[in-house]
Amino acid sequence: MDLMTDAYLARIGKLIRDARQHRGWTQTELAEALGTSQSAVNRIERGNQNISLEMITRIGEALDSEIVSLGYAGPMHLRVVGGRQLSGAIDVKTSKNACVALLCASLLNAGRTTLRRVARIEEVYRILEVLGSIGVRARWINDGNDLEIVPPAKLNLAAMDTDAARRTRSVIMFLGPLLHRLDRFRIPYAGGCDLGTRTVQPHMTALRHFGLEVTATEGTYHAEVNREVSPTRPIVLTERGDTVTENALLAAARHDGVTVIRNASSNYMVQDLCFFLEQLGVRVEGVGTTTLTVHGVAHIDRDVDYAPSEDPVEAMSLLAAAVVTQSELTIRRVPVEFLEIELAVLEEMSLDHERSAEYPADNGRTRLIDLTVRPSKLSAPLDKIHPMPFLGINIDNVPFFAAIAASAQGSTLIHDWVYDNRAIYLTDLTRLGASVKLLDPHRVLVEGPTRWRSAEMMCPPALRPAVVVLLAMMAAEGTSVLRNVYVINRGYEDLAERLNSIGAQIEIFRDI
Repeated sequence: MDLMTDAYLARIGKLIRDARQHRGWTQTELAEALGTSQSAVNRIERGNQNISLEMITRIGEALDSEIVSLGYAGPMHLRVVGGRQLSGAIDVKTSKNACVALLCASLLNAGRTTLRRVARIEEVYRILEVLGSIGVRARWINDGNDLEIVPPAKLNLAAMDTDAARRTRSVIMFLGPLLHRLDRFRIPYAGGCDLGTRTVQPHMTALRHFGLEVTATEGTYHAEVNREVSPTRPIVLTERGDTVTENALLAAARHDGVTVIRNASSNYMVQDLCFFLEQLGVRVEGVGTTTLTVHGVAHIDRDVDYAPSEDPVEAMSLLAAAVVTQSELTIRRVPVEFLEIELAVLEEMSLDHERSAEYPADNGRTRLIDLTVRPSKLSAPLDKIHPMPFLGINIDNVPFFAAIAASAQGSTLIHDWVYDNRAIYLTDLTRLGASVKLLDPHRVLVEGPTRWRSAEMMCPPALRPAVVVLLAMMAAEGTSVLRNVYVINRGYEDLAERLNSIGAQIEIFRDI
């Protein structure tokens, strides 16, 4: 065959690397399976070696990855045969947002960090790519379930994979740990979901107490640290955001002294981060409240083993899947303390459900239940649905109420005041038969019940609305197609396969 173009080889190489990492293999393990050398695999993955279709097929077979055997790096689509009831039981996986925060927190530790049952999602892969590029050694262990992270003595920020960094908002959480390691550094602007303008000013305001000054030029944050500056009074966050609280915690963890953080988020990923910091020897008082008192330590060097708790937003996704498909489904390992308000609202809407006794998560702290949802005749809630900081309805759970409200009798007002334009994406449900009226960029009025109908459409560019559209397709009789679902893979691991395991019929395909 003709020589492939450099651009195509680079695409194929990245594809092979992603498939290998997804499998949890090292380059050496893939080389052994192919009967070649690790250096050859390295050249292939960097796009520096011409590669035959026969070799692409062999790599695909070794990695059990259709995408590589096709040799095509195009977008992934889903074909959904709807109108099927779900049944059986499904476990909630660990929290995406906690795992990402803990990966950033591993930069605080000079020792080995082991994280259990890490979510294998695109967002985690992007952070791992960034960490790997600056010298952090991360490898999947225990059949690819757990992650072992060992930092170098000196980070090489000049080598940072800026493409991976720009594809995730989470890279902003490098600021807190890095300010203790370097006097001067740069990181790319944060990306992620298309949710409108989200200012990073609260991060800068909080971290200024630790001597961090940031200027932004040409897509890059330029950070300088003044070691003479340290917190002299409580830090009051200007917004009770999750990532800004995490960044302040990460900065406080290695500040040799006591830091008080007020107006802190007490959401699930923040609590997991606090529990992890305690494993590192950092005492945190007030976990679960809006005032955190952090007893930092200047140097952290210990081998730690931590299991992040389950994801309440994934639990809500699965609950919504059962509701819209009128199914009886048991959702196991539900972190109930972060879904109590949602369940109270659903009870008011007449959801038929049953809860097990509470039991602890693997971190020993988070409370879990098993939740059985049954087909219910729902009525619209009396009050509007709107997010609030924990203990309120979780910001990321609000979109699921659009699909649930469309399944209920009456009108529901949904007010997503946090994001500039996420509510607009909920109007995509009209393509599937729902009555969703946009009142302004933050508010929609949903009228139910809905006779769902199948459709072919592009995936919304925001994670939770994209999943809401997928759930509606599962409820719609006939065959629907959801195109370019990368955004779903950013936040959910093997979602289509897992939904199929409880009775859905979703096929993954790519254009050839």
